Amino acid sequence: MISFNNINFNGKRVVIRVDFNVPLNKETLEVTDDTRIKAALPTINKILKDGGSVVLMSHLGRPKLGPEDRFSLQHIVSTLSNLLNKPVQFCDDCIGEKAEAMSSNLQAGEVLLLENLRFYKHEQAGNLEFAKQLAKHGDFYVNDAFGTAHRAHASTTMIANFFTGSKSFGLLLEGEIESLEKVLKTPTKPFTAIIGGAKISGKINVVENLFPIADNIIIGGGMSYTFIKAQGGKVGNSLVEDEQIQTALDTIKKAKEQGVELYIPTDTVIADGFSNDGKRYVVAIDQIPDGWMGLDIAEESIKNFKEVIENSQTILWNGPMGVFEFSNFEHGTKAIAEAVVKATANGAFSLIGGGDSVAAINKYDLANDVSYVSTGGGAMLEYLEGKQLPGIIAMVQEEGFRLSES
Repeated sequence: MISFNNINFNGKRVVIRVDFNVPLNKETLEVTDDTRIKAALPTINKILKDGGSVVLMSHLGRPKLGPEDRFSLQHIVSTLSNLLNKPVQFCDDCIGEKAEAMSSNLQAGEVLLLENLRFYKHEQAGNLEFAKQLAKHGDFYVNDAFGTAHRAHASTTMIANFFTGSKSFGLLLEGEIESLEKVLKTPTKPFTAIIGGAKISGKINVVENLFPIADNIIIGGGMSYTFIKAQGGKVGNSLVEDEQIQTALDTIKKAKEQGVELYIPTDTVIADGFSNDGKRYVVAIDQIPDGWMGLDIAEESIKNFKEVIENSQTILWNGPMGVFEFSNFEHGTKAIAEAVVKATANGAFSLIGGGDSVAAINKYDLANDVSYVSTGGGAMLEYLEGKQLPGIIAMVQEEGFRLSES
């Protein structure tokens, strides 16, 4: 498949699957975070600069009963127009005569945004006829929505059937694949993976898939307390998945067998309740009293983790170290973010992914100081697990090869 930058879109009407699933203010329905919209701009602008026209399609939220105003993409038109510095046409449907008429009448340099794809149940069902109707909006198809690449939906997989030889990834999706391949296939050593978040169950497949390639795996966040309890530690009222106790023990064993250094916190900041304002103490992570819960890593763990991170050449970070949404329990996550930035400044390649990790890196205004920030949460996790993503496979399968078995 031809690289996006090597395609001349002059005179082409390009239908792009973007990920404009952005948060809206509940009262005014205005965009509160335009990160995903900005991420699509390079792809859109390249096509417009070449002399093409653009038809954008996306989902927004999870509407259950068909069209709902609070999920209408109409609410992002002004934000998109301002970012593109040009008016954006909007159609209140994504298929049908009106939508087809608007897209077919587009002139070079013009942009049309279609209504929410998920107003039709056929989108998530991967309906071929629905995909065929969407395909009428362009003579070239671009998939630039990594955040939905793990879903076999009509607009991400089935539509590719109607664009043999006339489809490509966008710059965003190309960048996502390139960054993940760099980590999974050709990491410069030492390679350190930082895996945090609440539960082992959501990350264990990622950890196991990283064992053959990682030198160090750092465990943080709520999932660390399951590891501590599995080893006989006292974790008080901390978050624990009792059904994953054996999984934790197996993970520790596999790490030793495969020569991977597994780092688990040694101390923690505890609180007497899940609140920013309660009492706080620092204790050994395996000595948490009853009635108390761990909400962040503490100084000894931070020091140990920073040393590993700052001596790494490839870094993958997915998941926070604690409840960073609370100002009194954000220190660990912020310190790890700063360590990743320092390593990056010293030449390491750093990939940040997952909703909470991205939120953290943005909260501390450090997104521009790491190598790559992924736009895909679930998609990134499945890629890291070694799964094949339907939205990627659909784009490359006609060429007779599979992209990195992911």
